[in-house]
Amino acid sequence: MRRVSAYVHFPWCLKKCPYCDFNSHATPADLVPHAAYADAVLRELDRRVGEPLEAELVSIFFGGGTPSLWEPRELGRVLRAVRERFTSVAEDVEITVECNPTSLDRARAAALREQGVGRISIGVQSLDQGRLAYLGRLHDARGALDALEAAVLEMPRVSADLMFGSPGQRAEDFLPELDRILETGVKHVSAYALTIEPGTQFGELHRKGKLKIATEDDFAETFDRASARLAEAGFSHYEVSNYARPGEESRHNEHYWQGGEYLGIGAGAFGCLAAGQGARRYRSEPLPARYLERSGAEGVDVFAEDLSPADLVREALMLGLRTEDGVDLAALAARTGVDPRLGREQAIGRRTARGELVLDGDRLRVPRAYWLSLDAIVTDVF
Repeated sequence: MRRVSAYVHFPWCLKKCPYCDFNSHATPADLVPHAAYADAVLRELDRRVGEPLEAELVSIFFGGGTPSLWEPRELGRVLRAVRERFTSVAEDVEITVECNPTSLDRARAAALREQGVGRISIGVQSLDQGRLAYLGRLHDARGALDALEAAVLEMPRVSADLMFGSPGQRAEDFLPELDRILETGVKHVSAYALTIEPGTQFGELHRKGKLKIATEDDFAETFDRASARLAEAGFSHYEVSNYARPGEESRHNEHYWQGGEYLGIGAGAFGCLAAGQGARRYRSEPLPARYLERSGAEGVDVFAEDLSPADLVREALMLGLRTEDGVDLAALAARTGVDPRLGREQAIGRRTARGELVLDGDRLRVPRAYWLSLDAIVTDVF
């Protein structure tokens, strides 16, 4: 049976962070149209999935924006409707909600659990007040720790997001914050490098030469020492930016990194579902007001493209080589009808000779020692 994940986008947040290039729109909490947005998402779901999909639902991920701003009963309404649109639901279906500390306390965590949520991912980013201000975050260190501790009390699975690479930040600054996060009992940590994206406030400042970020040496040292510290704490480094205790890996993200199908609903959501030998990728209207207006009355797609089997191979390599397990080339060939090795023999040979790629039977992977050079390696075999 086909295995499919679902992604639900919630487009509002209390403040747009200067580094954020996601579809998020700053809005006061009392102006969020909780029920109206749930109604609109359900109308889109009706149009996309009229009859239940002959597939097994393996995960639902509520991303944003700040989905923890959404009233749990409205989020739950969408959650249940998504489950009903599949002929099968995995026994261990993973249901995750992204949260910010400013909109998460123990009561909110309990309410989300009662709606069927089993995993929360909290955007901490930092426990240093200066760096929190630099990153435009609304919470302080105590607020972040309170949110984590409350979530751990109410939710079976909790993940914390951290960010490194701020100007002047070194490993000795980051590691104590990481230690304090681990003390809360979280079982999953995402540690992302600050990246400067075009179209963001930071992107504009960087274009004008007015933004400093960490040096490459500080970045590399922080990455390596954080990985070592998490390994000491019993976390596996299973993807470039993600660490988990055994069994606590994000199944939703693993499905995505393995090139799995995903149904996307909500303002600005992307989806990618099988179509013939390839797949069809689409995106919904990103502006919340227009999405609310168009949903149901007309289609909400603003973008769609057909992906060929060769496209699916390229994307599977791009995503899968970011993971500890790498890519099962035989399974990818069986799924797409295209041998991933063809046309890549020289690049794979060159990189394996340098030790930057390892081909173990049918599995191709990048050794962890070369993850800091991952972009160049992936580009070579893409």
